[in-house]
Amino acid sequence: MQHMSFVPTKAFFTKGIGRHKNKLQSFELALRDAGIEKLNLVYVSSICPPNCTILPLEEGVKQLSPGQITFCVMARNATDEKNRMVGSAVGMAFPADKGNYGYISEHTTFGADEQEIGDFAEDLASTMLATTLGIDFDPETAYDERRQIYLMSGKIVDSASKPCVTTGQAGVWSTTISAVVFLP
Repeated sequence: MQHMSFVPTKAFFTKGIGRHKNKLQSFELALRDAGIEKLNLVYVSSICPPNCTILPLEEGVKQLSPGQITFCVMARNATDEKNRMVGSAVGMAFPADKGNYGYISEHTTFGADEQEIGDFAEDLASTMLATTLGIDFDPETAYDERRQIYLMSGKIVDSASKPCVTTGQAGVWSTTISAVVFLP
């Protein structure tokens, strides 16, 4: 029997917020807000394949069909507490050599703004990639300092994130999602 594999060649970032009295429906509304509600999503772990092109959201969504089985890395969080900040973010670290794979991280938290949660997700992804590339760094150093080490190494070219934060409302579920969606 021949082994078949699926290695994505394209991906895009998206995020969404949903609110509803039912938790599941708030998730559905977050998927709608992100433009990926019509898909059968399969959650995968944290590797961005070599030579994978990152598309703008609008271009990626155009390539999707209703009911399509679609792989994604997703961070998802929810609250029904009034005034509680809730957030989700995916972060990605891109290797300088496009023939190498990159890393994607998922992060969820309460009480952090978009800058904080986005930086944390990028830090997670960059640190995972740095350890696989043999970049020497002190993990106790602040992220801004480590980021400079990563970039100066010439092995990591950049990082990106898609943070999504909102504030909860009493009696209503507020859901945040952030995702990297893969395409063939």
